Amino acid sequence: MNFLRGKALGPVALLAVVLVAVAAYFFQPWKLFVDTEVQEAIPTVYPTPSENSTASPRETETPQETVQFPLVLAQGVLVSHEHQTSGKVKILQLDDGSRVLRLENLDTSDGPRVEVWLTDAPVIEGQEGWRVFDDGKYISLGAMKGNQGNQNYEIPTDLDLSDASSISLWCVTFSVSFGAAELVPTS
Repeated sequence: MNFLRGKALGPVALLAVVLVAVAAYFFQPWKLFVDTEVQEAIPTVYPTPSENSTASPRETETPQETVQFPLVLAQGVLVSHEHQTSGKVKILQLDDGSRVLRLENLDTSDGPRVEVWLTDAPVIEGQEGWRVFDDGKYISLGAMKGNQGNQNYEIPTDLDLSDASSISLWCVTFSVSFGAAELVPTS
């Protein structure tokens, strides 16, 4: 009987090692203890030499006023959900018409497969708001570049911003929001 128990112990130990390795691969628990800081400048688009070369690269003259670029179309403040999260969010329009979502002074936890989502979901503080962002319309702007700092994410040109009322730092692996911000239009 002891002989059989010894023979079964090897495959059970091997199975346990494989399961721990697979769990570590998917859940990436070490990310809770590692910070990745990203410091991207506010994006700008400069006119080509063939364009109005006398205009400043960050402003455009119109008959009524001078428009400063980038324009802030909407903004918000991040609230915590699954993880302590802080920072500001802005949607900027550059002088070529392109738009970016900018995270400023972001401070949150890192995690497996955290993406930056534009959504139509309301921002609800506390546990009630953790899982609402995949219930309606949303679009991923890509993987979160880092869990600290200032970051820019391109917004598709065909996206109607009236469909986006919030952003979420969404953990795809666990289907939970790390933090979110309501987008308040500036005009």
